[in-house]
Amino acid sequence: MLTSLHIENYALIRESDISFGSGFVVITGETGAGKSIMLGALGLLLGQRADVSVLADKDRKCVVEARFDISGLGLQPLFDEADVDYDDLLILRREILPSAKSRAFANDTPVQLPFLKALAPRIIDIHSQHQTLTLTDSHFRLELLDVLADKPVLPAYIDTYRTYTGLKKQLEELTATEAKNRRDADYLQFQFSELDDARLDDGEQESLEQESQLLAHAEAVREGLSAAAALLDDEEGQAVLSRLRQAKTALSHIATYHPAAESLHDRINTSLIDLDDISNELQHTAEGVTYSPERQQQVDERLALLYRLQKKHGVSTVAELIALRDDLDRKLQSISTLDERIQRLMEQVDKAYTAMQAAADTLTASRIKAGKLLSKNILPTLHELGMPEARFAVDITATTTYDPTGHDAVAFLFNANRGGEMRDIAKVASGGELSRLMLAVKSMLTSHSLLPTIIFDEIDTGVSGDISVAVGTIMNRMAVSMQVIAISHLPQIAAKAAQHLKVYKEDDGDRTISRIRELSSNDRITEVATMLSSDPPTPAALQTAKELMS
Repeated sequence: MLTSLHIENYALIRESDISFGSGFVVITGETGAGKSIMLGALGLLLGQRADVSVLADKDRKCVVEARFDISGLGLQPLFDEADVDYDDLLILRREILPSAKSRAFANDTPVQLPFLKALAPRIIDIHSQHQTLTLTDSHFRLELLDVLADKPVLPAYIDTYRTYTGLKKQLEELTATEAKNRRDADYLQFQFSELDDARLDDGEQESLEQESQLLAHAEAVREGLSAAAALLDDEEGQAVLSRLRQAKTALSHIATYHPAAESLHDRINTSLIDLDDISNELQHTAEGVTYSPERQQQVDERLALLYRLQKKHGVSTVAELIALRDDLDRKLQSISTLDERIQRLMEQVDKAYTAMQAAADTLTASRIKAGKLLSKNILPTLHELGMPEARFAVDITATTTYDPTGHDAVAFLFNANRGGEMRDIAKVASGGELSRLMLAVKSMLTSHSLLPTIIFDEIDTGVSGDISVAVGTIMNRMAVSMQVIAISHLPQIAAKAAQHLKVYKEDDGDRTISRIRELSSNDRITEVATMLSSDPPTPAALQTAKELMS
């Protein structure tokens, strides 16, 4: 419930502090005094857009702050999701700076407007004259029936709807993929076969390139190896090995006479063994180098194939060709198994559709029951509001499609006169009748909703006499289970309130400002009497005011 409201530098209000009681609160004042200005300021706290034009003093910021008792409303998860500290006493503050920047706070934590907009319908309902038109809105009608239901069934339906639409979307995407893949299958198969037939082997290209170099220079390589072998060891005795053997023999004769000679002998012997091994390997390698035109052609053709495939597919290595081949293979395998996957998904879609249908039927049954309850319980209130012959019914028909609200179309049928044909209220109800219908609906909702506060902004326009007394009685009855704040110009309604606030204007130097104050019991009698007659009120009006308030 709204407990207090502080407004500073907003339109005609320089600074005002208002405290609200828990029952029926009425706000009165002459036209233009600023009653609706207060609602505009409150709207800032509920997420409405800010505008610097509301700043009375363009050099100062505007501040609107309200306190709400939100205990028992189950709002903790909303605060946790927004990472805002929760407290049963909620303090909302909105600031509009002269620079046109706007800041919002919840319990002194900066918040964004989406948080305020999500919070607003959970803590307060501001009902203005034009809101009666929501009775003609199909979504409002559905929401109303769902609120009046014995138990909430819409969430269960929404779950099945989301499951069905999600699976259906997957099926559509998979079917589109299958169609595209089918068109591409022949080309993919050709590409895969070409790469698969090539029998690619990572590292093969490097090996072939080396072999190609060797074959191209086989004669020069063999000659070089043979020449090196001849320099190490030949029959003429002038090669390295021959000379080393001679040196080794010479040292062996004197090794027993000189220690250094023995060491040198051993080192030459080691070198001789190594060079002898090198000589043998040179001869063996030279013998293995042969030129083969046939092999040269095979290697060149294989390399040409690899180079062509790389150029064709825009890669530079055989490893990349292998990766491409494997990817093509996976795509082809996927195509071959896609029909099976589509079939499984179609079965899931069918099951989900059946589940959604069942949930929708349950939702429809719930709404039919709620519609009967609404039709039954709204009539006494309509009769009380001066429409004794009024008839009201809820007509629910099935739509051809399913959407997040189900597959129901709801019509509110109404006729205010005896014997007339009942038709959709949008076609037969006048503005005053719509206002009374909406008041009857709101009064009925008080027993089905956790909403703590409702504000009626001159919903009584066009109402007078006994009907205005009935409106006040109904609002007073609603205030038993919730806080009801009514901005009204009718004394019959003002007399029913437990708390009476008066908005008035006064000149303050060079400008007119709006003020609001709570009236005492005696002041209330005078205000109601003034609303009945004139200012100052007549004795008869004062007596009538006392009777209305008794």
